[in-house]
Amino acid sequence: MHDDRSLVEARLKRVLDERIRPAVYSASVPLDVAVWNAPGEPVPVAEGLAADPTPITVGTRWGAPWGTSWFRVTGTVPEEWAGRTVEAVLDLGFDENMPGFQCEGLVYRPDGTPVKGLNPRNQWVRIGAPAEGGEEVRLHIEAASNPVILDYHPFLPTPLGDKETAGSEPQYRLARMDLAVFEESVWQLVMDLEVLGELMPELPAESARRSEILRAVGRALDAVDLQDVPGTAAAARACLEQVLATPAEPSAHRISAVGHAHIDSAWLWPLRETVRKVARTTSNMTALLEDEPDFVFAMSQAQQWAWVKEHRPEVWARVKQAVADGRFVPAGGMWVESDTNMPGSEAMARQFVHGKRFFLDEFGIENDEAWLPDTFGFAAGLPQIIKAAGSKWLLTQKISWSQTNRFPHHTFRWEGIDGTRILTHFPPVDTYNCSMKGSEIAHAARNFKDKGVARHSLAPTGWGDGGGGTTREMVAKAARMRDLEGAATVVWETPEAFFTKAEAEYADPPVWVGELYLELHRATLTSQARTKQGNRRSEHLLREAELWAATAAVRTGFRYPYEQLDRIWKTVLLHQFHDILPGSSIAWVHREAEKTYAAVADELNAVVDAAQRALAGDGTAELVFNPAPHARHGVPAGGAARPTGGAAAHLRPREGGGYVLGNGLLRVEVDERGLVVSAYDVGAEREAVAPGAAANLLQLHPDFPNMWDAWDVDEFYRNTGTDLVEADLVEPAGGQGSAGVEDGTGVEEGAGVAAVRIVRSFGSSRVTQVLSLAPGAKRLDIDTEVDWHETEKFLKLAFPLDVHAERYASETQFGHFHRATHTNTSWEAAKFEACNHRFVHIGEPDWGVALVNDSTYGHDVTRTVRAADSGTTTTLRASLLRAPRFPDPQTDQGVHRFRHALAPGAAIGDAVREGYRVNLPERWVTGADTGVAPLVEVDDDAVVVTAVKLADDGSGDVVVRFHESRGGRARATLTAGFPLAAAVATDLLERPLAQGSAMERTGDAVSLALRPFELVTLRLTRA
Repeated sequence: MHDDRSLVEARLKRVLDERIRPAVYSASVPLDVAVWNAPGEPVPVAEGLAADPTPITVGTRWGAPWGTSWFRVTGTVPEEWAGRTVEAVLDLGFDENMPGFQCEGLVYRPDGTPVKGLNPRNQWVRIGAPAEGGEEVRLHIEAASNPVILDYHPFLPTPLGDKETAGSEPQYRLARMDLAVFEESVWQLVMDLEVLGELMPELPAESARRSEILRAVGRALDAVDLQDVPGTAAAARACLEQVLATPAEPSAHRISAVGHAHIDSAWLWPLRETVRKVARTTSNMTALLEDEPDFVFAMSQAQQWAWVKEHRPEVWARVKQAVADGRFVPAGGMWVESDTNMPGSEAMARQFVHGKRFFLDEFGIENDEAWLPDTFGFAAGLPQIIKAAGSKWLLTQKISWSQTNRFPHHTFRWEGIDGTRILTHFPPVDTYNCSMKGSEIAHAARNFKDKGVARHSLAPTGWGDGGGGTTREMVAKAARMRDLEGAATVVWETPEAFFTKAEAEYADPPVWVGELYLELHRATLTSQARTKQGNRRSEHLLREAELWAATAAVRTGFRYPYEQLDRIWKTVLLHQFHDILPGSSIAWVHREAEKTYAAVADELNAVVDAAQRALAGDGTAELVFNPAPHARHGVPAGGAARPTGGAAAHLRPREGGGYVLGNGLLRVEVDERGLVVSAYDVGAEREAVAPGAAANLLQLHPDFPNMWDAWDVDEFYRNTGTDLVEADLVEPAGGQGSAGVEDGTGVEEGAGVAAVRIVRSFGSSRVTQVLSLAPGAKRLDIDTEVDWHETEKFLKLAFPLDVHAERYASETQFGHFHRATHTNTSWEAAKFEACNHRFVHIGEPDWGVALVNDSTYGHDVTRTVRAADSGTTTTLRASLLRAPRFPDPQTDQGVHRFRHALAPGAAIGDAVREGYRVNLPERWVTGADTGVAPLVEVDDDAVVVTAVKLADDGSGDVVVRFHESRGGRARATLTAGFPLAAAVATDLLERPLAQGSAMERTGDAVSLALRPFELVTLRLTRA
């Protein structure tokens, strides 16, 4: 037989495109349309329905950027359509290639009942099949004219990302507003032909199955009368029955389809628009669940559920009923799908606490899975947190985006820093927006790396990013692939059902140890510095507020602000969403975030102030409150006392220019350029700065990645750069004054601080630094203020160190993680920009150096061997600022302030302590000379307390969370500063554990042994 495959396939494409799909709607009549444009931000539904609209015709432009237009459509079903299925076809000017990324609408009945959402792939509203014609149709559409930010030529700078700069030019042209007859048989024929047409090219050219499908398709096309598609669709479908009924091979890959609409809580739209996106999507999904009995839909992010409950009670009622039916599934158990690299220990824990508690309180549902399909890599401390929250599974697919290495597994056990292992699945379909295309299903089956030992994978199915969800077309395709030869089998299932099957069939999966590093989007560790600083400051202020409020509640009867802290935690957690904290959202999002963080700081500082004043009592003594987990200046951790001082530091001129700072522990030389040419550990008689090198070196690189401007930094940025060595000014900073914090929350470290001020100018920017050495401190504090006005540049702060190290440590949640300093393999070379929390530590077995920070996350570490002495220089660079132009063309312009400290001679424990010091400044309060004893004390500095609070249930129990911080074993005794009736180990949700850490209680003290990095939560009941 001659090969006519390409002929038939080309015929199928044209006939589908030009004849069969257009025939899905046969007869149509136009609707009458009128519009009212809301004058500002979105209005309540009742106001939109009651507005007096103005007539508008199809073809008219509408919708200023970020505006809301209320369309009223009215019409009458023609008499001759009696008994036929009628739908309203409502095209607001959609581009079908941009679901979730352009205009959208939510359709209401006149009484305000939401019907369903409109988006580029979902433009219909079912009217019904009236028994007789003449039925009046009246619908209202709340239409959002969200501008297209990510267009066909992506990453172009645009002012559309902020309502303040977007202008008023109409964004869309009204395309179609009709009543039409829906031809069910034609639509079903389209689904038949699409499934088979998409399956064919995925089969081997020589296979019998491909030929059988080809011949059946040819016969079906012969049966279609192109002048009467509705009248011949049934005959054409009959030609396809046999090939569609042939069952799948017993060995076929099995896909659990989960209805899904990954909705970014903010990204190329502001938070307020996400509230409406969620309402549109959930309206669509509850409607689809009613129409499709096999369909199952899962939605993560408790925050988005809470938005529906708060803002759309009518939709919430439908959602609750669908949850009760077991088909609308709360997934993930987190407040939002957060970034996991940058949130601190407690914040990462609270993502699960607040997420899981919402689903438990609202539905009585306990989530066993963490659901993070789009997060930009996964910190090595996360498995322990997932387990501590009472969960056991993780789903993501983002690692498939890695540019360099292909991850070797799809189902595996992921081991974190403490040894906890979590069953993890990467869907081999390689998308969280699966649309049930044959190419996607075939790719999942081919791509699945665990063949032979496992056969199940998961496919999150539905339009996402901007929402929309699953469509009736996806459900129809899945039904045809439930048992179809040549395809993987597809069944709608819940995430729990999938993981249960996957776990049962794969009893001994491979293990991956350490972080799940995404070899892409590395610049998200630096972009939008103000957002990152707001997050870091909020995390530590929440720690302080809980600590001092709990202490005051126990000691003085102070009213513990449960509701206020709960609300603020949820606000901070929301802003850890994986396009807010990473700095990859539009300008509007980050502008609002800055205001939100300022309001959070005001509230939390007020809580701290009130609690500390209650604790300090009356008196004139100057007390220092120490919120850090380690004692300092004679003040115990979590307590207050009069501080003790140390010998003054000194500052003297340096021979050849510059200054020498010393305090008996460190001697630091700052040359005439303002660079640190020596940082000498007096006790160890050891120099930290590499020979011939200079630290505190600002370096400026060009930064124009190939794609994803705010997200990416490509390795070639290192090829060129400028060392900023010219100084405008190098002088003593206020004589022997302090370089303490200037934001009103810090304290001066006492008289006798030696400090040098350096001013540099470059490009259109200016940097002012204060380098200071405090009495008794074995660290050089570096306070950097940058007035930044560069574009597409990357600013680094470099420290070339005389340390020979094959690996280094950076802090992560509840511990630290080691990375290589070399590039032996492509896996190591790909980590050219990585994440740290409060510290990075580089060490030899008996001596090391730490760099701590108050707000930066990105860094890089490289090593070279010096020709002169064959010694190793290990260079650590902190990433300070970037200046990408997409999606926010003004990213990071303006003044920024950073605090770092270089600690020569530091061990890991010192790095941990100094990291907390710079993030948790002491506070001075006037009060009684008796001081304030800590609410709880731990006798081993290796054990770090991350939270002291009252139990969330209002019982008055004290909850303490702590972990071993150095990567070793620890035996510690925790002593309560109050009469103790009971101590129980709990999970993160403060529920007793069936099997917790072995501990022994003696009076008001609890003794226990901790494994490396082990996390413990204790619930202490007061006597």
